[in-house]
Parts: sequence; structure tokens; C-alpha cells
Amino acid sequence: MLKKRQRYVPDLQEMAALCEANYLRLLKLLAGAEVGDERIFQLSNDLHSAQVRLCVDEDHRYTTMVSVIQEGLSPDWLQPMSMQVRLYHDASMAEVLSYQNQQRFDGRYSYPNPAMRMPDEKVQLNRFLAEWLDHCLKYGQTIQPIELPQRILPVR
Repeated sequence: MLKKRQRYVPDLQEMAALCEANYLRLLKLLAGAEVGDERIFQLSNDLHSAQVRLCVDEDHRYTTMVSVIQEGLSPDWLQPMSMQVRLYHDASMAEVLSYQNQQRFDGRYSYPNPAMRMPDEKVQLNRFLAEWLDHCLKYGQTIQPIELPQRILPVR
């Protein structure tokens, strides 16, 4: 007898917690940043070196758009890993909007699907962002000096 697959049910509490934690991580990493500003974090060990670049692309009253790009650790013929993240200041959340030029991620996908996305693709992308930002906070060294902030990013 074939067992029927259970349909994936998104865990909204987990997603909200991820987005709230990512918002706080980005605030720490982008303290005082304005549109056009970027922070570059050098991540290296004895064998490898990479950089994570955070760029403030847009800043509006209730939202800010940030690009997160990893450079290094991949051959020249591969596109560097990148994502667009929107910070929602009124909700104190940050959400991945695009990854590797793929946009519009649904909260749940049936599987298999034409794009071959996992059922929990959106949660996985936000988890991946959390790991990236945590790594920058724990091990990253800023390449350019960061001045003490005159303002914190979400203040309007």
C-alpha cells in the first residue's frame, strides 16, 4: 500500500522569528548606513578568503532594500551568490526577496514543480541569510573603517 505524502505546512512562527532576528542582525551590521553605503566583511581562514558585501540600495520611510553579495571562494565563471533583502521597519522584520536573480518566493510549493523549488524554499533562503549574517557578526572583519553612527538605520 502506498503511503500518501503529507503536504508541507509552513511554520509561521519560525518564519517570523527568522525575519525578526535577521532584521536585528542587519541593523548591527549596517549601523549608520544610508543609501549608497556599503559594508564589506572579510571572512578568511588559512586556506580560503571571501568577502560579504552589504549595500543599501533603497531607503524609504517604512522599508529599506539591501543587497547581500558574497565574493570569492568560487571560480570566476560562477556568478557570485547574491540576494536582495527588504527590511520592514514598522514590523521589525527582514525578508529575502530574491536570490541569484530569482524572485517571488511563495511560502509553500508543491513538489515536484516546474522551477524545482523545495516545498519550504522561502524559509530555507531566510535561514541561509541568518547563517550568512551570523558568520559576518562572529568572524567578519570590516575592510573599511566604520564611523560611529549619527543615526540608526530605522529612525525616520
